[in-house]
Amino acid sequence: MTPLHRHLHRLQAMAALTVTALSVTTASMATVFVSPQLAADQQKAADQTLTRQSQVRALSGELDDVLMVNDNNPELITGEGILVSTFPQAPGLNIALNGRFDLFSHHVYAGQPDQLDSTLWLAVVAEPAGDAPVTLQLLGGSTSLSQATLKGQTASPFLPLPALMAESGTVIASGPGSRVAGDLLRGDIASELKQEWHIAPGSVSPLVVLPIPVAGLDPLLNGRNLQLRLQSTGPVHVATLAAYGSGDKVPGPDKWRTLLSQGRQSPKEHQPTPRGARGRIIYSRVSGIQIGSTWRATLTDPGSSHLNIEDVPVSWPISSLERAELQTGQIQTAELKAFDAGTAWAAHGNYGVEYDLTLPLRNQGSQQRTVAITLESPDKNKSGKSQLAFSSRHSGPVMFRGPIEVSGLDGAQGRPSGRRRFHLVLRRGQEGPLLGQITLAPGEQRLVRVRLVYPADATPPQVLSLLPVKQSTGASVDRQ
Repeated sequence: MTPLHRHLHRLQAMAALTVTALSVTTASMATVFVSPQLAADQQKAADQTLTRQSQVRALSGELDDVLMVNDNNPELITGEGILVSTFPQAPGLNIALNGRFDLFSHHVYAGQPDQLDSTLWLAVVAEPAGDAPVTLQLLGGSTSLSQATLKGQTASPFLPLPALMAESGTVIASGPGSRVAGDLLRGDIASELKQEWHIAPGSVSPLVVLPIPVAGLDPLLNGRNLQLRLQSTGPVHVATLAAYGSGDKVPGPDKWRTLLSQGRQSPKEHQPTPRGARGRIIYSRVSGIQIGSTWRATLTDPGSSHLNIEDVPVSWPISSLERAELQTGQIQTAELKAFDAGTAWAAHGNYGVEYDLTLPLRNQGSQQRTVAITLESPDKNKSGKSQLAFSSRHSGPVMFRGPIEVSGLDGAQGRPSGRRRFHLVLRRGQEGPLLGQITLAPGEQRLVRVRLVYPADATPPQVLSLLPVKQSTGASVDRQ
């Protein structure tokens, strides 16, 4: 082969290698750079809807008539002033609270651009409605920040917890709403709260003054949840107020009295869709006084004093609301006795409401039967009274983040267990992780009790479900 031929051969070989390399690179690029439409189609194919046949029944029972001061509008506080007031002077709602009443407050604060160490102070103030002194007793309650900035502050960061964690002597929480709900179930009271207040007539007295600090946080964002269960010896007016401060310097009583007397509201947010209007609904947030703080119920079959274990799943909505009642016709939302203009006209979501449910189970069959119990977050748009829809992937937004307590599950040596608490993190369309099982011999009965405080930051509704468990050597839940 002549030198010229050898040179041409090398050029041809190099060209072939270049073409091969380009082909491999192009193929690799085709693998990596997928068109947005193709990616969406692939995601859609992977994210399948799972449908489970189920009896979806309206939840029996009802809310009690205990009044609750509901302070959640604005959620993001952007200015000093009155958050919600029951005082007679404007912009108060002119309602005196007497005997048993509750308070729910949930807010976030994003700081001030010109002050990196600013603190927003939240106060609950009260004054007797008459000429006699009043004593307020704390029956239960707690408070929590999202993030603590000083030692001793009760706080609960939004931790990426698994779907199910069993509580065994250690507080498990993710976010302040989750923490406070768990404290209420356990009967724990945050160290920031007093047990009793004596209020003299004729003067506004601060009951609770709590910071929402952002100093040192990145981003500048913090939140606080507060719930109080109170008993008063006489009628009182109550208000929640917000004031700016710096560091840990607590505003004095005169600051709160001045804010209340000025009558200036902290700016509201989210104008609600009028009640009964068609089309897209904006629920808004609550700034008012709701009727009801606890939903008690005994769940039985229609016309029976028991709930018979069957071979079909049974579910009950929890916190069903307008346009999200799973075709049960039941809206559990607490009505409002009074509310501030431009805020929600009902307590959509029932935040802070306790659900106390009893299930008197009975096995009327001739063979041993087992059911599992779970709290689930079905797709509300695809679910109805005869079926529940779930997603095959658990990648959607978190819809429920909080604790649940169950009594009467199968325990050691076949005996019913006492109270067991679990922390759940449920995403949109997620079948609930099993909390436990109940096994009954023919004719056997057992009372099962379920308690939860509907936590702030949850998105309703959820369902409480009883699922039949196949009786076999490898017993499994029958998710039909």
